[in-house]
Amino acid sequence: MTNLDVLRTADAVDVSVGWVIAQRVREYRNQLGFTVEQLAERSGISKGMLSKIENAQASPSLGTLVKLAAAISVPLTALFRGLDEEHDALFVRAGNGVEIIRKGTRVGHRYELLGEMRGPNKVVEPMLVTLNEHSEVFPLFQHPGIEFIYMLEGIVEYGYGSDRYVLNPGDALQFSGEIVHGPTELVAVPIKFLSVIAYGSPRR
Repeated sequence: MTNLDVLRTADAVDVSVGWVIAQRVREYRNQLGFTVEQLAERSGISKGMLSKIENAQASPSLGTLVKLAAAISVPLTALFRGLDEEHDALFVRAGNGVEIIRKGTRVGHRYELLGEMRGPNKVVEPMLVTLNEHSEVFPLFQHPGIEFIYMLEGIVEYGYGSDRYVLNPGDALQFSGEIVHGPTELVAVPIKFLSVIAYGSPRR
């Protein structure tokens, strides 16, 4: 293969990637019911640049793609769906999950999203929860779907409605997310548990 052939191949790949990104961004924007202007404002990207991306007239930087993915609530890899190299899997290295700031989150309480396959329709949400600091008041949560908790480290008293469960490493708890729930006492810190919310049917 000559240098010219290599350049042509690289150009063809760039064009292919550009078109795939353009299609995905337009597809997700339309599913969410956003105008170009609304998505531009939500992502912090100029309307002109967003228009060029959707028409495959610009090669967005990684930073721009990250902003777009966050704005439309999809993993970065979702913007490349349709390429031959695509695989339906997300790999998250230890400690590299996306930190989620939830209502009631406090210092020493960390909620780490573990590579959830997010999109306009959300089906499952796995999260690593780390509680390092004692608090007098704990946040309580409600959400659609079924939640499954698996204790990894420490001891926590977990409230579900009027019930209380003391969870040790290896214990599991499954419940309806519609009922008010959350930690009520940090018995032995640090505490770590895996939380998986299954929404059952696709959820917007």
